[in-house]
Amino acid sequence: MGLFSATAIVMGSMIGSGIFIVSADMSRAVGSPALLIAAWLVTAVMTIIGALSYGELAAMMPKAGGQYVYLREALGPLWGFLYGWTLFLVIQTGTIAAVGVAFGKFLGVFFPSVSAQRWLWHIGHVPPWHVGPMVLGNMDLGLNTANLAAIVVITLLTILNTLGVKFGSLVQNIFTSAKVLALAAVVLVGVFAKNAAAVIANFGAGWHAFWAGAEWHTLHAVQVGVGGPTAYVGMLTIVAVVQVGSLFSSDAWNNVTFTAGEIRNPKRNLPLSLAIGTGVVLLLYVLCNFVYLSVLPMSGDPAAATIAGRGIQFAAQDRVATAVMEQAFSGVGAKLMAAAILLSTFGCVNGMLLAGARVYYAMSRDGLFFKSVGKLSERSKTPVNSLWVQWAWTCLLCLSGSYGQLLDYVIFAVLIFYILTITGLFVLRRTQPDAPRPYKAFGYPVLPALYIVMATWICVVLLRYKPQYTWPGLIIVLLGVPVYLLWSKRLGAGKVSVQEN
Repeated sequence: MGLFSATAIVMGSMIGSGIFIVSADMSRAVGSPALLIAAWLVTAVMTIIGALSYGELAAMMPKAGGQYVYLREALGPLWGFLYGWTLFLVIQTGTIAAVGVAFGKFLGVFFPSVSAQRWLWHIGHVPPWHVGPMVLGNMDLGLNTANLAAIVVITLLTILNTLGVKFGSLVQNIFTSAKVLALAAVVLVGVFAKNAAAVIANFGAGWHAFWAGAEWHTLHAVQVGVGGPTAYVGMLTIVAVVQVGSLFSSDAWNNVTFTAGEIRNPKRNLPLSLAIGTGVVLLLYVLCNFVYLSVLPMSGDPAAATIAGRGIQFAAQDRVATAVMEQAFSGVGAKLMAAAILLSTFGCVNGMLLAGARVYYAMSRDGLFFKSVGKLSERSKTPVNSLWVQWAWTCLLCLSGSYGQLLDYVIFAVLIFYILTITGLFVLRRTQPDAPRPYKAFGYPVLPALYIVMATWICVVLLRYKPQYTWPGLIIVLLGVPVYLLWSKRLGAGKVSVQEN
């Protein structure tokens, strides 16, 4: 893979369905157009700093496994395993399942028989189980036409990726290009289909309305946990709280590092792909939110009969982008948006399938995963067994209905691993000062340190105000510790040896 394919993986993995829906929930929380944009700008700054920091690690260690390898080399094999464990159990496979089912749901716009309510085999419903601030369970088990569509897409793309990295990267190039064009088209809607009433409501004369509710002294209501008390917090805290949505929508940019072993001239192309890919996507994300504000008023009434009356905050099923397109182009708008989301989700699934399998391959090579997963196909030179193990667990998550709940739980864990990995950048500068570094992190040490401070602040806020997103994530990560010890003991390693990838 060259620079274009590597950049396509970065962009394709990031551009899922999140950008089209999370702004509704975020706008309900912040209640201010300025704070909505501020939240996305915070995400953009953090993601770009993270990508620039990872660029040094990627150029320094251009091996299959990416972030797993960086954590292993900087902090030790246990930390690498905990990342790989969480990635396989939830982060990668859960995201693939969620995006795959989103593909099925939006396919239903064109084929109404594809629906999460149309069951082919309904095993049963798991009742809600309240544990402190969390609600576990509350999900249906079985096969419906929406998750069947997800399984078919995941299976098809897994087969294509077993044929060789060229096939997987070709699919990625095509669909990433289409997705970027689709997002750019949404941005153009804001230029040609502005709604005068929405512009007045969200911006007003001299942008007075835009800044309303964004004053330092303004307090914002936040419900602590599930069904917990309401707390009133300031601007910095509320922007940190809503990062759950924007950071998730921008996540998976690091997937390209998993495929480092198959990228041409990785010391040059990996840092460039990270910088270019994250920069372009995040610019489009911010512009899309300005489009939302130029077509629909932020505030709305959930009981309103019109799209404009519901506004961004109460767009039907939180599908803000679909509401914007319907407002601009009437009935055909929903189909145009659904087509764009189908392109987005298809490419996202492909990018994450291609990248994730390389981590489990690297773990197996270190003796920390099933031995067969660490073998490459003689014909295609791809980790075929790793791809199929990933496929099996992902399909099970599709059937379980638990992937959405699991994804909520790991947002906090994902941030923890980003903090640890960038901390590893400082550790490696000290422990391996003479190692070749074809690219050095831009703004080091100030920008990487700024990322750690910002991400730590978000983690502290989420621990305090959104415990339902934090403690389960920590539990999932910590469950990997005894698994690591048992796996090491079973292999008779005592101490896991690190093999060259």
